[in-house]
Amino acid sequence: MTTATEPKTKWRLAEGDEIVPGRLALQRLGGGHHYEAYLAFDEHLRSIVVAKLVRPHLVDDEHTLAGLEAEAATVDRLDHPVIVRGFGAVLDGPRPHLVLEHLEGPRLSTLLRRYGPLPLEQMVPLAMQLSTALHYLAAEGVVHLDLKPANTIMAAPPRMIDLSVAHDLDAASRLRRPIGTDSYMAPEQCAPERLGPVGPPADVWGLGATLYRAASGERPFPGAVKGSDDPAERWPQLHRLPDPEPLPASVAGPILACLRFDPAERPAPAEVAEALEPVLLRQSRPRLSGLKPRWS
Repeated sequence: MTTATEPKTKWRLAEGDEIVPGRLALQRLGGGHHYEAYLAFDEHLRSIVVAKLVRPHLVDDEHTLAGLEAEAATVDRLDHPVIVRGFGAVLDGPRPHLVLEHLEGPRLSTLLRRYGPLPLEQMVPLAMQLSTALHYLAAEGVVHLDLKPANTIMAAPPRMIDLSVAHDLDAASRLRRPIGTDSYMAPEQCAPERLGPVGPPADVWGLGATLYRAASGERPFPGAVKGSDDPAERWPQLHRLPDPEPLPASVAGPILACLRFDPAERPAPAEVAEALEPVLLRQSRPRLSGLKPRWS
């Protein structure tokens, strides 16, 4: 319970509470350090949406509001079938928030936690679709910087979500502090002051880490010590390569190529899709062995 001396950090909106006129809260979905996400009904759109609200104790925080404005601008200018769409934002007032499309489907992280690795028949098309989104982002001059299973919605088609830490190419190249989610950060994201600049190859690394998890059920660099002050303990990817053993042989090559230490040696997203295309074709080829011809 919040006391008079403690800041209110959660909205605690009930079903039917007004976020802003014409937009009603339905259900809390979750939240992070700076934001809370609510399922909401938008009367103008006559549709269910997701409202990503700045937490109440941060509504006057300039850094948080600048981040919301930057994310709103990025979402607004991107238009790709595999990237979440936006429907505007409220950047001031008592409840600043971003309005995003509501996606029907679980997070990839939820599926992996409940059921283990994806079958190749599902993982390979997912890999190719995420590759198309990264190809588009790079062409648009945007680096996502946080591609991971929790930011992948298994809708039809899958969607890449959460552009809250995305940067344009120039801003990404000037990063001097770690940014992203530890297990899915490229080495240059972990230590940009030493290994930078950060650019689109960092997203390819995130793709590789996501696909490694999807194909094997394991993170490519287990044993990380969360919050450690020792970079080598916090980010094992700084000093060792991933173990190829857990990966199916047919997809190990493209996935491990994404996880190369040197950004210049990683494939472009389109090259990842091209490398996986033969696997997809083999999967879709009719299997006739053992079948008796109808005319015999």
